[in-house]
Amino acid sequence: MEVTIFETNVETERIADQLIIYLQKIIPDFQINFDLEDCDNILRIEGSRDVSALVIKRLNAKGIYCKPIP
Repeated sequence: MEVTIFETNVETERIADQLIIYLQKIIPDFQINFDLEDCDNILRIEGSRDVSALVIKRLNAKGIYCKPIP
């Protein structure tokens, strides 16, 4: 399994929940969650392949800042 972590500007559970639903429609075989208590408002995605570019593109299109954390 590949785990990718992103810094985001998501600040509320409501928006995080909406984005998880949105992303699960695009990549249904992945585990997706947010850690909004972290200072970087972490988005964590776990799955079988690298979908970083797809996730960044889709979230940026919705006005969400999303940057991978190495």
